[in-house]
Amino acid sequence: MNDLIKALQIFSKYTDTDYPTHCEHDTLYICVVNAIDVSKEDLEELNTLGFFWSDEDDCFISYKFGSC
Repeated sequence: MNDLIKALQIFSKYTDTDYPTHCEHDTLYICVVNAIDVSKEDLEELNTLGFFWSDEDDCFISYKFGSC
């Protein structure tokens, strides 16, 4: 759970939306932040925490935290 909290804290630096997540088919989507807006250091940390940018979905995704 701590990894998810850390990741959400990173995402919160780049957006203040009320509904930042979407979960579907065992995938957690964060579609309110664009990868080009995220610092290199934060991208590396997000990757370590289980999130990566998906060109196909045009958002950050994680298979680590998504389950429906």
